[in-house]
Amino acid sequence: MTLQKMKKNKSVCIANIGKPRGLKGEFFLNSFCSPKENILNYINDIFIENENKLSIEYIKKSNSKFLAKIKDINDVDDIKRFTNINLYIPSTSLPELPSDQIYWHDLVGMTVIGINKNEILGEVKEVNNFGANNCLVIKPINESVDDKERLIPFIKETFIKLIDKKEKILKVLGKI
Repeated sequence: MTLQKMKKNKSVCIANIGKPRGLKGEFFLNSFCSPKENILNYINDIFIENENKLSIEYIKKSNSKFLAKIKDINDVDDIKRFTNINLYIPSTSLPELPSDQIYWHDLVGMTVIGINKNEILGEVKEVNNFGANNCLVIKPINESVDDKERLIPFIKETFIKLIDKKEKILKVLGKI
C-alpha cells in the first residue's frame, strides 16, 4: 500500500509477518509498536495491505518474540505466502496522545520551516531510524527555499523547535 493511500485511508503499519514457526501455521510477528507489547491491544483491528481483514486467532509472547496464528491457516505452506506482509490498523484505533506528543505517521506531510530565516525547507516525506536517533526525511516542495532533500534528526529542543499539529507545521533550527 502506498503512503498516500495509507494516509487517505488513515491506516498505520504496526507489524509484519515474519517467518513461519512449526508446521501448524504459526508465524513470528514483528511488532513496530512502542512498547512492542502494545501489538496485543490491536488483535481485532488488524488488516493487510489490500485492506482485507485478518482474523488473528492469537498473538502470544515467547521469550522476547511474538508468535501469532491466523484463523483457518493450519499449514506451514499456507502461512509462507504471507511472509513479509505488513499489518495495519485504522489510525482511529490508536489512543489519544498528550498535546506534547505526536505519532510518527502524523509528521508525514507536515511543512518544515527553518526558524532562523523563516524559510520553507519542504515537507516531511518519512521518518527513519538510522541507529543513533530518528531522522526526518524532508523533500522539497514548490515553495521551498531550494531543491535539496534533507535529513533532520528528530531531537526536540536541539533541532525540532515547534510542532503545530493543528496547522501541520514543524519548525526546525536553521536551514540545516
